[in-house]
Amino acid sequence: MTNEELVKVILKEVGGRNNVLAATNCMTRLRIDVKKDSLINDEALKKIEGVMGIVHDKEGYVEVVVGPGKCRKCSDICASMGIPASAAAAGAATSTENDWQANKAAVKAGQKQGKVKTMLKTLGEIFVPLIPGVIASGICSGVAVLLAQLVPNYAEIPLWNIIYNLLTLINQGFLTYITAWAGYRAAEKFGATPILGGMLGMITTLGGIDNISKAVGLYNEENALNAVLRAGRGGVLAAIIGVWVLAQVEKWVRKRMPDSLDIVFTPLLTLFITIVPYIFLVMPATGFLSTGLCWIVEQVCMSEVLLIRVVAGFISSALFLPMVAMGMHHGLVALYTVQLETLGFVTLYPALAMAGAGQVGAAIALYLKAKKVNNTRIQSVIKGALPAGILGVGEPLIYGVTLPMGKPFFTAGFGAAFGGAFVMAMQVASTTWGPSGILAFFVMTGGPNGAVMSLVYYGIGLLISYVMGFIITNAAIKPEDVAQA
Repeated sequence: MTNEELVKVILKEVGGRNNVLAATNCMTRLRIDVKKDSLINDEALKKIEGVMGIVHDKEGYVEVVVGPGKCRKCSDICASMGIPASAAAAGAATSTENDWQANKAAVKAGQKQGKVKTMLKTLGEIFVPLIPGVIASGICSGVAVLLAQLVPNYAEIPLWNIIYNLLTLINQGFLTYITAWAGYRAAEKFGATPILGGMLGMITTLGGIDNISKAVGLYNEENALNAVLRAGRGGVLAAIIGVWVLAQVEKWVRKRMPDSLDIVFTPLLTLFITIVPYIFLVMPATGFLSTGLCWIVEQVCMSEVLLIRVVAGFISSALFLPMVAMGMHHGLVALYTVQLETLGFVTLYPALAMAGAGQVGAAIALYLKAKKVNNTRIQSVIKGALPAGILGVGEPLIYGVTLPMGKPFFTAGFGAAFGGAFVMAMQVASTTWGPSGILAFFVMTGGPNGAVMSLVYYGIGLLISYVMGFIITNAAIKPEDVAQA
């Protein structure tokens, strides 16, 4: 089935083209907003050739797992058919009735999910568009670190010096302005003007903050990092919370501003009103919060006590897949970002990356059993999802294989726990987050071991997770379980 044919069948099973408000994609899924939720045929969607699973956990919205690369192509096909990327963009083409139905669905979904889950999902939605930059930046940083260790005199060799600096520039191009990217995206999410959100995020890192801090006596001349207020204080957390405040201010100002003056004075007043509480309240408060979060995680992930690291790695890796299934993993992105800003590396992610490897081992065990009982459907799904899983994109395996079957979902996590325990015991740290598996090799260069040994330890962790995921799943799952799947 071609991608064009796949899109046509998917659209048919979500109620037809006329029922679709918007379609976009993430790393592995085609995300579709619809007018009438009742027209979505979940079972028919799952049976479509090329569909690895679906996520339909809120009204008026469904995610169809088709795999990395293919999801973007399907999204582009939808765009070529005139389907907008967001429900907001479709507003002009939809009726008032559709608008209120979509709003009703969104409210119900928020109530159903709860405040904590909704907040975590919001954080995830803010950061998801940043992931390509995160990955590119992190890989460049990891390769640069590896180069510096393998070629200590690289600065004296023109070619290596140029390569090192090019890699560093790409990394700095993202990290230096991450608060601006986060602010821009947060503004889109909270309903503020995106460029104003980006400006507020950019202000966070500018040197003028230090001048203000010195003027009011909040700067620490001896140790700037310990200052109550300094450039970069609070980082992305400050930017996101600050942009939420900005959004409320902008809406309040715009409501009271005459139409003829709106374009000039609304953005000016919005920024002017927001910047004072942002600098003097939000930045210091989120700065203390960021520091506290980093300290807590470091006490566990980089503890001097080996047993603490082993237990922490085991538990965190075992629980990560259930967190993904419940949407609770979105909150970790903020933690990763805070660590990356503060420390230059991420400590928790390498252990959590083992969860995907456990899935791979479990999938191989299931494939062999499916072959024995002649379950061609499971074989086909695993063959399609396994390459993505090995590369580090685990969602096709989660939603297409292990989660629908139930027990393998937990045996995969249990197998991954052994790899997570090893990786955290060895204090492996990464220069970014994103896809795991073998694609993550060159970002696992942080921590106290040096780049080369960190890569070795990460590779051993993957092998442990593959093997244990296979062994535990093979022992726990009976052939008849696979035959009935």
